[in-house]
Amino acid sequence: MNQDLIGSLLPLVVLFAIFYFLIIRPQQKQQKEHKAMLEALAKGDKVVTNGGLIVEITKVEETFLTAKSVDGSQLRVAKNFISSKWED
Repeated sequence: MNQDLIGSLLPLVVLFAIFYFLIIRPQQKQQKEHKAMLEALAKGDKVVTNGGLIVEITKVEETFLTAKSVDGSQLRVAKNFISSKWED
């Protein structure tokens, strides 16, 4: 009976380990990198928003950024909506 239990649980454990290393762990690493990027943003950096706008940061606040678009208009963007840093 004990061997039947181990034999039936082993595939589930292996499946969970594969799921963890292929999906959960890389996603956690990506979230940490994105959070570090958001914390490192400074005035003058160019960023891409989730909506696809490329803007230049003029002021960094705790949860918001003030940014300038190409035509010079000022935008206030929540940090959560910054997709990535723009590198020319």
